[in-house]
Amino acid sequence: MRERHFSLPGRGPGTCHRVLTLSFGDPDARPHVHVQGGLHADEGPGMMAARQLADRLAEVEAAGGMRGHVTVVPFANPLGLGQVLHGDHSGRFDLYDGRNFNRDYPDLTEDAASALAGRLTDDAATNVALIRAALRTVLAARCPVGPAEALRHHLMGQALGADVVLDLHCDGEAEMHLYTQPAAWDRLAPLAALTGCRAVLLAEVSGGHPFDEALSGPWTALAARFPDCPVPMGCASTTVELRGRSDVCRDLGARDAGAILDYLTHLGVIAGAVDLPPPSCRPTPLAGSEALVAPAAGLLSYVAPLGATVAAGDPIAEITDLESGAVLPVRATTSGVFYARPATRIAEAGKRLGKIAGERPFRDGPLLSP
Repeated sequence: MRERHFSLPGRGPGTCHRVLTLSFGDPDARPHVHVQGGLHADEGPGMMAARQLADRLAEVEAAGGMRGHVTVVPFANPLGLGQVLHGDHSGRFDLYDGRNFNRDYPDLTEDAASALAGRLTDDAATNVALIRAALRTVLAARCPVGPAEALRHHLMGQALGADVVLDLHCDGEAEMHLYTQPAAWDRLAPLAALTGCRAVLLAEVSGGHPFDEALSGPWTALAARFPDCPVPMGCASTTVELRGRSDVCRDLGARDAGAILDYLTHLGVIAGAVDLPPPSCRPTPLAGSEALVAPAAGLLSYVAPLGATVAAGDPIAEITDLESGAVLPVRATTSGVFYARPATRIAEAGKRLGKIAGERPFRDGPLLSP
């Protein structure tokens, strides 16, 4: 195991933050899988899984079991880890400007396409190497200003050369689920089966430029830009939602780390073999995911349990009006798996109350939560 530390400046004079990357196996070996936890710094399950994964990988490496290369960032957002307001941790949005830490990553496609014009070949492997080099060069030419942009720049640089990237998150309360691009699904389907995902949400572009799409998006875009040259999916990247915020314990972390280790074995990163379980769901379009919205303010309670398969018209939640005592039902308008909901039980008008993975696309524009 090799440790690398990256220091980035804080907002004020005399302040700084540090990001740790742990590396296992030959840095030049393939496949290379990059795993990070805690980009939203108030989401503990991913950090627990990443930390325990690193401990397990150290044992595998010491036993001579590494065949590929794995990099692990156990806590990807020290800026957010330091944001504690009146005793509550606030790690999803930068308190300086309100921006989501998992949005606004740079799109390297246009600059990379300009650098690659006339250079791609008839050989897919050669093209993968050329594209990776072009993406690195384009990123290196950017000059981030401020700690949040420096963090985005560093995290992209750590993951840019990987074949597979796992960005570990969680929801308020949720079943296991993941987000990825359609072109990456075949490579990530075994991970969904091994982790027991109840929902898989696919979108070519989900909106907001999140971390995972900044890494995988250029490959699909460049394949479309250069149709006469073979351009494989050089980076399959996904956001993995490890249940809910309160699901932080060493037993769950060990289970998640074990599932990722099995996936690494399936990919050939670790020596051995693994039997894949049957999938727990089939993928559905992110544009078909219904975001339930509170029509009024009040106390929130749920009728449908997480993980339930619901039909359009089924009651999902109830809002109790505190003045009149009236109970207002909130019903599904699509059919699918009820896979996520907030951890709070007080609703304001317009609050998102849950998500249902439906098979029929009906939304456009930005598809992710703010």
